[in-house]
Amino acid sequence: MENLLLNEVTYKVEETKLGKWRRYLWSNGELFEEFKSHKKILGMPFLHYTRGRNPETGKRIVAKGFIGIGRMASGFIAIGHAAWGIIAIGQMGLGLLFGLGQLSSGFLSIGQLSIGLFLGIGQFATGYIVVAQLGFGKYVLAQLGIGEYVWSPKRIDTEAVVFFKSWIFKITGIEF
Repeated sequence: MENLLLNEVTYKVEETKLGKWRRYLWSNGELFEEFKSHKKILGMPFLHYTRGRNPETGKRIVAKGFIGIGRMASGFIAIGHAAWGIIAIGQMGLGLLFGLGQLSSGFLSIGQLSIGLFLGIGQFATGYIVVAQLGFGKYVLAQLGIGEYVWSPKRIDTEAVVFFKSWIFKITGIEF
């Protein structure tokens, strides 16, 4: 049996005015696609998109761009199952400024497990301000909260009530 990795891989390549597509269809019907924009920001493509396994390595390529989109993505804005960047959205969204995902982190973070520096919203969350089922922080609104000022079924600190009511008013305009 011959080693398929020793054979030259031939991609379908399509140049557009925005960028370059590389595509490969595996014999089992699995599709590999990659798009890199011609425009670059800080030395990386403005947009890098990947899908499927690379036929040369059999592995997935990390989408690395100002905007990276793929199963694994990295960039200023990263979108993928595993994403990391300034703004990260994915099952695991590890962002410096904003993270959104089942597991997320960032200055502002929303997720099932949310590790926020300033704001954490989720089932389990941490941060300076926290809204969660189980929350740890300074100002905590949670079913079970641990922190300096907590508003929960078992503990109601006046500072937390005043803080969250004013916060809700600022966001919605509804006064309690």
